[in-house]
Amino acid sequence: MSETSRWRMRFENYSRAVRLLGEAVAEMRVRELSVLEKEGCVQRFEVAMELAWKVMRDYLESRNVVFDEITPRQVIKGAVAANLVADGQVWMNALDARNKMSHTYDAVQFETVIVALRSFYYPAMESLYAILRDRADADDAP
Repeated sequence: MSETSRWRMRFENYSRAVRLLGEAVAEMRVRELSVLEKEGCVQRFEVAMELAWKVMRDYLESRNVVFDEITPRQVIKGAVAANLVADGQVWMNALDARNKMSHTYDAVQFETVIVALRSFYYPAMESLYAILRDRADADDAP
């Protein structure tokens, strides 16, 4: 499988994950979610975040970017350097939030992540989606 087709396949999965997360965020903007719904929203965020850094990696590798070490942090730094994402700090914060939510449950941190998800992380994920969609379309243009 070529690097290009790998990033496009991962992008399809990322697109679905961002769409599903967007549904949860949209509902969150309309009404207060139950604890169970918030937990589902965080789960969708965790999946989207995992796919986000991996699609960044796949895209950058398809453009011949070589990583000394393949970690989410290094990939995010590479994405910032390649102008794939604008605000690396938001992505690093999202990564930290995903890690915290995956390994611990603290009610205060949980609510903090919900607010940051709606205000910062989801918009960053939407932006990455739009950039990659536009680049895929440009690659397909004759």
